[in-house]
Amino acid sequence: MTLALLPPKMDFVFKRIFGNEDHPNVLISFLNAVLNPIDPIKSVSLKDTTIEKSHLEDKWGPHPAEQVPSINGVISRLDVKAITNNGEHINIEIQLKDEYNMIKRSLYYWSKLYEGQLENGDNYQKLSRTICINLLDFNLLDHNKFHSVYRLKDCETNEELTDVMELHFIELKKMKDVKHVKEVKSKLEAWLYFINQPDSELVQELEKVEADIKEAKAELVRLSGDRKERERYEKRRESRLNEVSALAYAEEKGAKKEKIEIAKNLLDVLDDEIISLKTGLSVEEVKQIRKEQN
Repeated sequence: MTLALLPPKMDFVFKRIFGNEDHPNVLISFLNAVLNPIDPIKSVSLKDTTIEKSHLEDKWGPHPAEQVPSINGVISRLDVKAITNNGEHINIEIQLKDEYNMIKRSLYYWSKLYEGQLENGDNYQKLSRTICINLLDFNLLDHNKFHSVYRLKDCETNEELTDVMELHFIELKKMKDVKHVKEVKSKLEAWLYFINQPDSELVQELEKVEADIKEAKAELVRLSGDRKERERYEKRRESRLNEVSALAYAEEKGAKKEKIEIAKNLLDVLDDEIISLKTGLSVEEVKQIRKEQN
């Protein structure tokens, strides 16, 4: 029986493919596709390539990518960090769920990566161009583009202050469904189709013309057939499901608390049935609130 491929959108799997020291061409190709530099990236030096067991099984603490006392600390993360041959410091993170903090979160990671380049006494001139690439499995920005790039610019003239800061947001759900290789307009689109649907017929066709995607797919097939890697994936998947459940529970509790506060404010002006209709609380719940307030 053929095993289903592990999803590259899972952070653990993504790091195994794109943060793999044995397959640097995969990351180089992906970065060149995202950044489209005038001087293409030729080599990368990966940072924090290990994945600690605690990060796969962490159920109730912060997301592993937030467990960072300093960018040069010993705690590993499930994102991909690299330095290019051009001296650029790059962080790639993939997020499956909107936790409503993505922009500030990316700015924070960028600041830590930027600040972490200096040691005490270093000159600011040593600071290099720093880039955060955010792959999102949800819609974040209010437009139809799947790839958005932000830098520091003057608000009136649009004059760029510096390219030392660059944030990328790639929204996977904004990718259009296509069936044929001829419809794929760029190398970045090719990579995103691989990340979205690695077992699709489109990706099978892309493998025939894109050597780097073929290499990434071969590594994904290897991972998917490795019992220990599948066990690690299941632990990480369980962890993420628990995180999602915990967030949903917290949101539900917050919404219920808000309804109760609204009901309390209506007790003196409306009867229980109307309050129930206005708030979504049951009549029994409204009666209990009224009883507690008396």
